[in-house]
Amino acid sequence: MTDILMPALSPTMEEGTLAKWLVKAGDTVSAGDVIAEIETDKATMEVEAVDDGVVEAILVAAGSEGVKVNTPIARLAGGVEAKASPAPAVPAPAQAPTEAKAVAQTTATTLKPAPSRETGERVFASPLARRIAAQKGLDLSAIQGSGPHGRIIERDVKDAKPGTKSTIGTMPVAEARGESRPVQFLQQMGIAEGSYDLIPLDGMRKTVARRMTDSFRDVPHFPLTIELEIDRLLEARGRINQMLEKDGVKVSVNDIILKACAVALKRVPEANASYSPEGIALHHHADIAMAVAVDGGLITPIIRKCETKGLAEIAQETKDLAERARTRKLKPEEFQGGTFSVSNLGMFGIKTFASIINEPQGAILSVGAGAKQPVVRGDQLAIATVMSVTMTCDHRVVDGATGARWLAAFKALIEEPLAMIV
Repeated sequence: MTDILMPALSPTMEEGTLAKWLVKAGDTVSAGDVIAEIETDKATMEVEAVDDGVVEAILVAAGSEGVKVNTPIARLAGGVEAKASPAPAVPAPAQAPTEAKAVAQTTATTLKPAPSRETGERVFASPLARRIAAQKGLDLSAIQGSGPHGRIIERDVKDAKPGTKSTIGTMPVAEARGESRPVQFLQQMGIAEGSYDLIPLDGMRKTVARRMTDSFRDVPHFPLTIELEIDRLLEARGRINQMLEKDGVKVSVNDIILKACAVALKRVPEANASYSPEGIALHHHADIAMAVAVDGGLITPIIRKCETKGLAEIAQETKDLAERARTRKLKPEEFQGGTFSVSNLGMFGIKTFASIINEPQGAILSVGAGAKQPVVRGDQLAIATVMSVTMTCDHRVVDGATGARWLAAFKALIEEPLAMIV
């Protein structure tokens, strides 16, 4: 009998949401069978069994959030060794919550079926909550849960007494989950309680908020803004798409921008860098991350070795990555480890903006909308389509002179796209 553990789906993953079980207690599984779906802050991944056996017990219910890596989530009997794939387990954080520690120490006893309320509705409770309830003689059907999807967890039962209902379940959801600070903060700012709806933060929002706060606070950054004339780029795009029409491929302005960024990084390699306490990393390839807005946040799928790829290949890859990003079907290696980011809000009519650096990358380019406007060429007034871009630089690796040289190289490529193939 072996525990199946919550897998680490990426090197930095500490916890995730057990979104769905595809097996139940008593099912026989074979190596390679998909047994569950795990949600991280960025993607939804299928978990496969890597050995044969019978599911002895499900230890963590579907919908459970904040499940720590290496926490037992199910028990398999009959296999020599049962683990969850696709990633090897990593040590759990030292300060894991009490409930996660207790679940990790559970014995081989099969969990009893959850009780039902008087209405016939099934009562969902964590293994630890059930055990505490059994020890204290509590009726779980009389307790309202404050966990995910109303699941009864440790705090709901630890202070309850036999014959009484837990008061936690009657609290506002935010307070029951220990999230009363936002309510108090808004009230302190003069916003009356009950005048708004409070949407709990999901894993993606929490991660984006934490990483952006850390980056903005800890990375010494500065913006560099220039304007580009893109009429030749638009003309070249039209001709390219005519050539690719028979193949069903359509190149976007953003695809050309990604390619230009990659070529410029190869021409000014000092800008393709990352800061680390051990030294400055100068990257061998331009792995360009593109910002994609998804429900609940932002994700940056990566075009690997972008400098080596043609526009048709980049167009096909960006379309595929963006579609799978919006459905959270990306693999961790498809959105982790880029060397430079591009955020394009031009399609929304935004003319100029500056983005926050996506660590450990050394810079990010913010692309605004192109619009026709007067320009001066020599002593003559003309009309051109002008686009503004802002490069936010990590001053520890990309100083002002380096950033300016990169922008000059980028400008030359955008204003004369043929230069990308020379």
